Amino acid sequence: MKVLIAKPGLDGHDRGAKVIARAFEEAGAEVIYTGIQSSIDDIVDIVEKEQVDVVGISILSGAHNTLMPKIMEKIKEREIEDVVFILGGIIPQKDIPRLKELGVDEVFGPGTPLDECVEYAFGQVMAIKAEKVVEDMSQGKRGKTLNF
Repeated sequence: MKVLIAKPGLDGHDRGAKVIARAFEEAGAEVIYTGIQSSIDDIVDIVEKEQVDVVGISILSGAHNTLMPKIMEKIKEREIEDVVFILGGIIPQKDIPRLKELGVDEVFGPGTPLDECVEYAFGQVMAIKAEKVVEDMSQGKRGKTLNF
């Protein structure tokens, strides 16, 4: 499984992003970390080029309602599908429904156990891959295996 951890915008605090990146590495994922202040275009370019399974966005600046719509819009423009999007940071509960409407799969706030984030992402990726296998089988395609 390939995971991208990204810090968009001007937020300069990256401890949480580094901690979650390490948790994914320890769980066996290949992790790409963008570092701080990544541009939206850079993030989407990496998602497309590296064909990541999970994108973890970390935002502590309060700019989630500005940055996430732009990221998700570019993802849709490029027709990138079957990627799990998780968001971490200081996200007010009232903003979560809109973020999920945009395509964010789950939002994790401060204090969320690391294994909860990792297990959620792995589970979602497994579900997507299993769905693809079933779809391929229903179309008569054979020889597909689940690779993580």
